[in-house]
Amino acid sequence: MFAIIQTGGRQVKVGPGSVVTVDRLAAEVGNEVTFDQVLFVEKDGGEMLAGAPFVADAKVIGIVNGESRGPKIRVFKKKRRKGIRRTKGHRSTYTVVRVTDIIG
Repeated sequence: MFAIIQTGGRQVKVGPGSVVTVDRLAAEVGNEVTFDQVLFVEKDGGEMLAGAPFVADAKVIGIVNGESRGPKIRVFKKKRRKGIRRTKGHRSTYTVVRVTDIIG
């Protein structure tokens, strides 16, 4: 059994017991989170449910394990022959979620 959910503008394939990294969520460690935007569900019997765009009454439930940080990204801008150079950095924060159940 697995599902494909949409979170943070990305699509993630999840299954019961899997640990996924998603964009930062406003949830404390140990709290339960619910993903309602389920695009696809494949059940154990081989039954497949595809949404248009989301599967009705389908949810993915998980528990927040913690937070992690992504790699540092360096942004360098330059205009040639003008002497203009600028460097900025960015590092995203992610939430680690352990999926417990798929309802649908």
